[in-house]
Amino acid sequence: MRVRCIPASAVVILTASIYAASDPAMVPVDRGIKWLATMQGSDGGWGQDGGATSHARSTDRQESNRNDVANTATAVLAILHAGNTATKGEYRAAVRRGTSFILEQVEKSPAEGLAITDLQGTQIQRKLGPYIDTFLTSMLLSELDGQMGDAESNRRVRAALEKCVKKIEGAQMKDGSWNLAGGWAPILGTSMASRSLYQAKDKGVKVTEASMDRVEVYSAANAEKIVAGAGAGSGTGYGSGRASGVGGGVIGGVAAGRSLAVSTASAGVALYDQAQTLEQLTRTEKDRKKNAAAIQVIAKEITKPEVVAGFGSMGGEEYFSYLNVSDSLRRTGGEPWRKWNNEIKAKLVKMQNADGTWAGHHCITGRVAVTSAAVLTLTADRQPAPVEISQKR
Repeated sequence: MRVRCIPASAVVILTASIYAASDPAMVPVDRGIKWLATMQGSDGGWGQDGGATSHARSTDRQESNRNDVANTATAVLAILHAGNTATKGEYRAAVRRGTSFILEQVEKSPAEGLAITDLQGTQIQRKLGPYIDTFLTSMLLSELDGQMGDAESNRRVRAALEKCVKKIEGAQMKDGSWNLAGGWAPILGTSMASRSLYQAKDKGVKVTEASMDRVEVYSAANAEKIVAGAGAGSGTGYGSGRASGVGGGVIGGVAAGRSLAVSTASAGVALYDQAQTLEQLTRTEKDRKKNAAAIQVIAKEITKPEVVAGFGSMGGEEYFSYLNVSDSLRRTGGEPWRKWNNEIKAKLVKMQNADGTWAGHHCITGRVAVTSAAVLTLTADRQPAPVEISQKR
């Protein structure tokens, strides 16, 4: 027997009914989503700070004038979690156009290799790894699977999802991670990769047990090191000064079957690693019971002011890490979740720009990705608690 959660796509459909009018984050979320919608390009995609064909921010210097898959996936996820679907909501057309942009990229990508786009060197790739487009796309398609409203669109989504899953499984490192091939915070990419496999499996896509088992081993090893570091009084969650599950040192290349080396000289990397580990430890009721002791320690560590502060300023990596923490603590519930949710929402609301956006102050600075991550964190409490369903393994 195994325990699984209702698919995230089913959760999206329910968000509108629990969108409380009294929620202080409601107006900031609406402003953020409105800005995202105005930034969608004529091709259905988004770029780093708006996209190639948008005129709304024509005076802003943009790193690239081409829309990309990763930014598009984050934007569509944010719009979904704000209460829209492919068939309902004010921004349903934006969901469908963004999905179409992504599907076209996946469909023309080669079956071999992890990449789903020929566009390389984007800001989000340089920070989260060159294959972050694939991981975010798989997460999005898992939510959209079976929810597009017509048979042909559902067929395309499922086919693209299966293609992404095969790519992700084939690229998994021997240690169970995807900390590979560069990027400043590939640890976050590993979190998204494993989460996308979990969500796809929950929707009925074939995912090998070996891949999921390796993720579990990787997460357990990370948790063990974080707990040991906390016990040693390191203050950052690491007793050895190395990122859990990876070697120490500066970012470099990847040897066969080995993870990328990541320095943890700053609290920022501790935040990234602890957040992704906590998310992986809390996915099902069975996981939460088995990992209860480690979850308690990591939750305490990750909410320390010096860890929450990351590098002392907010980059996109912090926003994505906060999303992992919110999703994790929502599943565990109780006072730690209420305290964290109130504090992180208040922090994010204060940081919103006058135009409705959020922007990173280092690393990932692009407003599309950062605004999307902020919206996803602000709406984390609108997602119903997972309903556990017993099913034969």
